[in-house]
Amino acid sequence: MKLCRRRFLQLAAGAATLPAVSRLAKAHPYPTRPVRWIVPMSAGAPPDIVARTMAQWLSERLGQPFVVENRPGAGGTIGTEAVVRAPADGHTLLAMAPSSAINATLFATLYEKLNFNVVRDIAPVATFTRQAQVMVVNPSFPARTVPEFIAYAKRIQPRSTWLRMASGPDSMSPASCSR
Repeated sequence: MKLCRRRFLQLAAGAATLPAVSRLAKAHPYPTRPVRWIVPMSAGAPPDIVARTMAQWLSERLGQPFVVENRPGAGGTIGTEAVVRAPADGHTLLAMAPSSAINATLFATLYEKLNFNVVRDIAPVATFTRQAQVMVVNPSFPARTVPEFIAYAKRIQPRSTWLRMASGPDSMSPASCSR
């Protein structure tokens, strides 16, 4: 491919002005003040531990404090609503556990006066952890798959019993959803 002189000069001029233009397009610094990180669970819960670990790392890296604030209650809706009502400037974050999303979407009918919509009012920024939900039964139990289990539970509904092996709303969500 032959490069004509005019095209070469255009490319050279563009390359010479690129450093000046990139300084003009520089992003604004973030954060410009302390960041509130609301955890809608009690202190010591897994989302709280993750938020505190990440807050320390972000504070050191970005040069502003990231303050973790626990706002438990109503299955995470109190803390979530506090973030929804905060100014949308990126200085109030939410550590959202799966149970918070489940409670605010699937169980919206339980909360008649829910003042927010998770899908509309919350924008995901990052994922810090992933967790698996496992359903187990005794080897002698007749059901081997989830559909078989649901059919069995419907047949013996008055006598069925649920057990959850961990504390907190995250572990309760699968059992609550499958009723």
